[in-house]
Amino acid sequence: MAQKPIKRYYVDGHVHIGRSRSGSPIKMAASSKLTIDNVIRAARYQKGLDGVGLIDAATIPVLGDIKQMIHESRLVEVAEGGFLAPTESVLLLPGAEVELQGPVGGAAHFGVFVGTLSALEELSRWLTFRQKNSTLSSQRTNASANELGAFVRELDGILIINHAFTPHKGLYGNCVRHMSEMIAEEYVTAVELGLSSDTNMADRLSELSSFSFVTNSDAHSVSKMGREYHVLALPELNFTAYREALRHPEWRQIALNVGLWPEMGKYHLSYCQSCGLRFNEAIHYCPNCNETRIVQGVWNRLIAIADREESISPDFRPPYLHQIPLEWIPGLGSKKLELLFHHFGSEMNILNEVKLEDLVEAVGETLATEIDKARRGQLDFAPGAGGFYGQLRNS
Repeated sequence: MAQKPIKRYYVDGHVHIGRSRSGSPIKMAASSKLTIDNVIRAARYQKGLDGVGLIDAATIPVLGDIKQMIHESRLVEVAEGGFLAPTESVLLLPGAEVELQGPVGGAAHFGVFVGTLSALEELSRWLTFRQKNSTLSSQRTNASANELGAFVRELDGILIINHAFTPHKGLYGNCVRHMSEMIAEEYVTAVELGLSSDTNMADRLSELSSFSFVTNSDAHSVSKMGREYHVLALPELNFTAYREALRHPEWRQIALNVGLWPEMGKYHLSYCQSCGLRFNEAIHYCPNCNETRIVQGVWNRLIAIADREESISPDFRPPYLHQIPLEWIPGLGSKKLELLFHHFGSEMNILNEVKLEDLVEAVGETLATEIDKARRGQLDFAPGAGGFYGQLRNS
């Protein structure tokens, strides 16, 4: 039998749900418009994503939504794992964001994904007995990271260290200097870089050299879906294929990680909450006002814990493409965006496939040039810090 051809699949593996279909709150900080139905529609018709990590699928209300959608044939459980929305051809990778206490203070988020409805039900039950409110996302869980890892291994699932370097709920940014101080490396499938770091930064930690890196949006609204994503090279997309691609980075099936410049992220530099100064020193007081109310920046934290002077990436590491989402591009308003979608379909197509000359024909040379700079990571910006994104400057 002839092998299936390799295709490129666009995946955002970290998307939250704001409300269940019945209106119950799920992720408190997420938009009420971020329902499972809207996630599926936006993934296909607006963003152009082939796969979505539905990170709140194990909450009781969303699990109920998934069962109802299977009953309605709105979703189909795939034999190789995952739930397919057949009308939109979008694969949902179901899971949970689990918050665990660090060993010496702080807490970290882990993304856990499973392949079947029965495994999702088991995950939901496991969390229900260890959380105060398992109807909500990202709840503190009464378990150790190793207990979680062992359970995920029993389910033959995926465990990802979410936004690993951020000062809020990041394993390296908020809890420990070394992964093994919180979780055994054998339980970890991949590391999510987060909005304020990239491959070049993360590969200054030698202990990460054997792990896959992924870039995801951590979307709390529909518009933020796909602001960071990764590209897979696979014969077909399903949970099993995705898991094995993450487990075996030497197979080179993660073809590309795409994300913001780290400086554009909300926590790249350190930030003084007293006077608003942004700085790039690894100190715990403000050099301007001497206050200690500091939000530690990702760059500063990495400098403090890195064991390499320079970044060294393993041969299997895919390229990292710095790219700016369409909604951030100066001069690209809603009408022009609608025009682009009318001409070229989805954001993934516009950012990755459409030729510059075709963009010029659709929206004119000035705006087309800005879009081309954005998709090649060539726009100028001021860095972000303390919960504030970096700001693009007009060319």
